[in-house]
Amino acid sequence: MDALIITSLFLFLLFFVIFLKEAFKYSIEKEKLIAHVHETTGNKVYDVRKRQTSSQKWIKRLLTYSDDYAALGQRVNFFSESHEVEEWLLKAGRPLDLTVARFQGAKILLALFGFIAGIAFFLLGFPFAQFGLIIWPLAGYFLPIFLLKRKARERQNQLRYDLPEFLDTVSVTLQAGVSLDQALRDVIQFFQGPLREEFSRFNQELDLGVPREKAYEQLLRRNDNPEFQMLIKALIQGMRLGVPIAVTFKIQSENMRRIRKELIKEKAAKASPKVTLITTFVVAPTAIMLIGGLMVLNIMENVSLFSNFFGK
Repeated sequence: MDALIITSLFLFLLFFVIFLKEAFKYSIEKEKLIAHVHETTGNKVYDVRKRQTSSQKWIKRLLTYSDDYAALGQRVNFFSESHEVEEWLLKAGRPLDLTVARFQGAKILLALFGFIAGIAFFLLGFPFAQFGLIIWPLAGYFLPIFLLKRKARERQNQLRYDLPEFLDTVSVTLQAGVSLDQALRDVIQFFQGPLREEFSRFNQELDLGVPREKAYEQLLRRNDNPEFQMLIKALIQGMRLGVPIAVTFKIQSENMRRIRKELIKEKAAKASPKVTLITTFVVAPTAIMLIGGLMVLNIMENVSLFSNFFGK
């Protein structure tokens, strides 16, 4: 028995040493490969694909089952035509590596889950479960549409928020004598989110030989943010007319900061009527009911005291 334990321990140590050796060799080869790619392309940013969380992996695994319903989903395309879905996916950055066919199938799959949930609630005797036979399938059908449109809207808003600082940084870099392509490569390393994704893809398209004007058009197609489109159109016009790029970035940065201030003022102006509405129809009636309830309780207590007094 002791000999078996010693032999097992020796084999464990042997394989552990081999593992450490191969891991070290792998790290060395990886560093050499990254250095070679950097020398060839001049780009230090290699995180093209985001690190996925466990929940995202599970969702992607579940979405693979929607491929079986893709054909049916493309025929049942109420409020989700294929060309509309393609635009939503482009503006949302293709979350979870969704395609048009998989998204159309996801609608049908979730509608089927909703129908099964409605039947289960009906058989269990939940109140108003008969309405759930219609509501739950409809909710499952429209849920992917709502989530995708919200994701696209949030991504465009994040793009609008990060754009002025990005333009300021690029403008300073250009004024230092750096070319536009190199300035974009250097600056995007300090940003996260959709802005980094879009300009990284833009640089990759240029590296693959795509004409600059065509790459600009792809940026316009993938994003409908007004400020971002204003910037790209200004860059296209500056490229055609020969306007200095640094001046274009500086002017666009000032304009976008002004537009962002106006949007903040607009949101603040819209918030005042909402607060007044809540105060009028929620806070004021609640306060009146509380005061009135206390008055009624006091009156009832006084009446009971007087009745007891006179009763004696």
